[in-house]
Amino acid sequence: MGLDSPGEQSPSNVLCANTMRPVILQEQNADNRRNPYYENDIVYIFKITRWILNSIGVWPSLLENSNQFLPNIVIGLCNMFLLFAIIPFSLYLSLDVKDMMVKLKLCGNCIFAVVSLMKYWALTAGKPNLKYCIEIVQHDWKQVEDSEDREVMLKYGNVGRNLTILCLVFMYSSGFMYLTIMQYASGTSVDEHNRTIKPLVYPTYSGLFDSQASPIYELLYAAHSVAGCLTCSITVGACGLAAMFVTHICGQIDIMILRLQKLAGIEGNTELHPKLVRIVHHHVRMLRFSSSVGTLLQEICFFEFLGSTCVICLVEYYTIMDWEVNNTLRLISNIMLLLSIMFNIFILCYIGELLVEKTGDVGSLCFMIDWYKFPVETMRSLILIIAISNNPAKITAGHIADLNLSTFGGILKTSLAYLSFLRTTMMQ
Repeated sequence: MGLDSPGEQSPSNVLCANTMRPVILQEQNADNRRNPYYENDIVYIFKITRWILNSIGVWPSLLENSNQFLPNIVIGLCNMFLLFAIIPFSLYLSLDVKDMMVKLKLCGNCIFAVVSLMKYWALTAGKPNLKYCIEIVQHDWKQVEDSEDREVMLKYGNVGRNLTILCLVFMYSSGFMYLTIMQYASGTSVDEHNRTIKPLVYPTYSGLFDSQASPIYELLYAAHSVAGCLTCSITVGACGLAAMFVTHICGQIDIMILRLQKLAGIEGNTELHPKLVRIVHHHVRMLRFSSSVGTLLQEICFFEFLGSTCVICLVEYYTIMDWEVNNTLRLISNIMLLLSIMFNIFILCYIGELLVEKTGDVGSLCFMIDWYKFPVETMRSLILIIAISNNPAKITAGHIADLNLSTFGGILKTSLAYLSFLRTTMMQ
């Protein structure tokens, strides 16, 4: 279900479902000003991410009595395709392949597929929290009061949308090349029984069935291609959600900063105090929303953090090997795959850095304005905002590592260290 249908525009359906979630819509009836472009704005910001997550059954329906039958079928089919590819492939690596070099060439694909499945399960399990976060974003867009606030939100919304588009282009381009050009570049081979072995995206354990017989081979190739597309969609969907929510938080913080800057021009405690109360309420609400987003993304980021470190190392190794044997097609495909994986983890680290920077800017701004002109009670309130801002919101990989640009550099250094160790071990 989309956000642009008339029946889905109420943001107050399930906000009180969890005791951790505050009732943030209490001012909804107190202010009759609304964003007249609300529907178009929310459709524009959500469009790409919603399309991706709808295709894998993860985008939640915002109607209380809507039919969940179709999304459940889609989730079941996606799990079936992924497991149908991963389980026989794992058995093939464990039981059929004896050569360590062949295992090494194939395990990168297996790790990426398993990590994608783990992220998909995390997305599916987090649908209630995802629904809550979407409704908060929807409510904030509906409550925009003036064109200046709307411009700020559109600026950050475009940042999140563009990051999603870039991730989509990289992932689907590299996925298409892997599913087509890489398989063509692999070519056919002849086994010890003088049988011609045609390439598969996910080679299958021979004890289950003859994967080379027609039409089994064609059906397997089609099913594996669907599974490959699903891994790309899961990666793009997770990245799009993170970009959409974090850039929304940054936009709300910029609006709060604008209101703080306007406080300096207000004279009289009668008008100053209500505006400061509203700013504090907005700040606390965004911090709670940041906590919900962090809870939603922590498992996804954890699997991405571990998977990217391993897969980047292996793809770098494949790239070096293809360079040494002058296999141009495979070299180009591996470079595209490497760039897409690196770009995806870079986006997560970048938006994590952006979130820390923006939530910390609030405290700095409180100190920079003409706070000495305010009454004593107002100055004390600003001290509280500064204290809260000293502990900025973060995106973590399962509470193990904070995602920021420093972490991205650490991932690259760790993958290069593993690559050096791997090359030394395999050359002996």
